[in-house]
Amino acid sequence: MIDVVLSGPGKNALSSALMQSLRGQLARAEGQPVLVRGEGDAFSAGLNFFELATLDAAGLDEFLAVLEDLLHELYNYPGPTVALVGGHAIAGGCLVAMCCDHRVCAADPRLKIGLNEVALGLHFPGTALALARRRVNPQSLDEVILGARLYGPEDALRVGLIDEVAVAAEAVARQRLTELASHPADAYSAAKRAIRGGVLDIDPAQRRLEREALLPHWTDPALRSRIGAFLAAKAQAKKA
Repeated sequence: MIDVVLSGPGKNALSSALMQSLRGQLARAEGQPVLVRGEGDAFSAGLNFFELATLDAAGLDEFLAVLEDLLHELYNYPGPTVALVGGHAIAGGCLVAMCCDHRVCAADPRLKIGLNEVALGLHFPGTALALARRRVNPQSLDEVILGARLYGPEDALRVGLIDEVAVAAEAVARQRLTELASHPADAYSAAKRAIRGGVLDIDPAQRRLEREALLPHWTDPALRSRIGAFLAAKAQAKKA
C-alpha cells in the first residue's frame, strides 16, 4: 500500500507543481494499491487560484493540460485506489477524489465537498465533465453541476460524490484498499480497464479544440476579477 499525498500550500490547492508531483507519485507506484489523501486538515481545496491569477493564455493552456492528464492517469490507474477525504474536497480537489475506485469521507459535518465551478464562473474542461457524468448519481448530476453546491458528508454521499462516510475514516479507507487489493492484480486491472476504458479518452485533436474554446473564458477579465475578490475574501477571513 502506497500513500499518494496532496501536499501543498493553501489547503493543498492544486498548483502545477502539486499536480505534477501527484502524477510522479502515481507513476512510481507502478500499479500497487494507492491511498490518496490530503495533508493536514484538508483533502484539497481545489485549484491554486494564486497561480491561475498569474498565468497568460499559454500558461493556462499548460495548466489545464496537466489537470486533465492527472485526472486521466488517476482514473485509469491499473491498481486499486481509495480516496481518504479527511477534509474539504472542493472543485478540482473533489475531481481528484472522484477518480478513485472508492471514496471514504470523514464523518465531520464541517467538511465540504462539491463541484462549485459554475458558482465561480469557471467553464469545465471536457475530462472533468466526463468524469462527473460517470461518477455522480445520474439523477443528481444537474443538481451537482448546475447547483454548484458544497455538500456536507451525508449529502455528498446522497448525490454520489463519495461512497462512504465513516467516523474512523482513515482506518476504514485503509481496510477498503486492503479488500480491493486482495483480488488478483491482473484480473483487477483487466476488469478496471474494461469498464473505464474510453470514459476519459478524448481524441487529442478534439481535446485541443475544447481547450482552445475554454481559454477565452479562463482568461476573461471578469473571471480574473472574481478570483481576485475570492482571494481577498480568504485573506480577510484569515485576519478575522
